[in-house]
Amino acid sequence: MSTEPRINDRIRVPEVRLVGPSGEQVGIVPLAKALELAQEYDLDLVEVAATARPPVCKLMDYGKFKYESAMKAREARKNQAHTVIKEMKLRPKIDPHDYDTKKGHVVRFLKQGDKVKITIMFRGREQSRPELGFRLLQRLADDVQDLGFVESSPKQDGRNMIMVLGPHKKKTEAMAEARAAADARKAERQGRTAGADADADADVDVDITETDQPAEAQDAAAEAQDAAAEVEAPEAAAPVEQPAEASQGA
Repeated sequence: MSTEPRINDRIRVPEVRLVGPSGEQVGIVPLAKALELAQEYDLDLVEVAATARPPVCKLMDYGKFKYESAMKAREARKNQAHTVIKEMKLRPKIDPHDYDTKKGHVVRFLKQGDKVKITIMFRGREQSRPELGFRLLQRLADDVQDLGFVESSPKQDGRNMIMVLGPHKKKTEAMAEARAAADARKAERQGRTAGADADADADVDVDITETDQPAEAQDAAAEAQDAAAEVEAPEAAAPVEQPAEASQGA
């Protein structure tokens, strides 16, 4: 069954309680009159309260109304915080290195605003030493007390002991901080890139007369300069020898 309201000609009642485009109360009018006003205002007649007697209809731009409603729903889903319960399993005689690793995961979950379910698993004779699990859970709660609190105290559940930690920060606050940190990192990266580009531009010293001309043009220019030099400084003329007879008569 469609959940969309009836509009215009799909409204099948003799009269409606009409609301104007600005929210003003027009009153109870025949359906034909309401449709006529909708056409006059170039708007849609939308049934907003079908169960009322008579039904309540409003004059509006239905396409714009649907778009704005979809955008609001999308924004609400974006900001909606879903409560997530993470689970972490430990052994009563856990290795110190493994404990630090598990504690790191718990810290990350709490920073994200999620609850954490801690499960101590007992095997064999360990079931006769529940105090080992209790002390381990208490130690973990003390180590992360700045980020979370004990929401559910340690309880024995068959072969397991369970404790739930809740975050001090709400999920929405953690999400907002994560988005702000991501935006700050993005801005920092963009700033470094812009600075590197500026430095690279400052270091470039271009000689237009040398680099902007192709190699062939540069060679031709050099040859032209050499030819000009030869014209300006021609070789000295060789001395003219006099005929032998003339020299003897002298």
